[in-house]
Amino acid sequence: MEKGVEVRFFAAARAAAGVDQAHFSSAPLALILAEACRDKPVLAHIISQCSFLLDSVAVHDQSILVKDGSVIDVLPRFAGG
Repeated sequence: MEKGVEVRFFAAARAAAGVDQAHFSSAPLALILAEACRDKPVLAHIISQCSFLLDSVAVHDQSILVKDGSVIDVLPRFAGG
């Protein structure tokens, strides 16, 4: 695994990102997500409706600092729940 923060995209987010995962430098979650969406307006729209896990724990505050070695899961809404 590369150093930094690993962002894993699932379902529609994966399709819009064009990759399964990407790596970014440590930063607040909001900045990492903004960088992930750079030049990808469809991904930006999808991410605005996603839930996020930081190291397998749900995160609602996008100002949280994500440290090197962490994993963010980007989870679009799932049908029926």
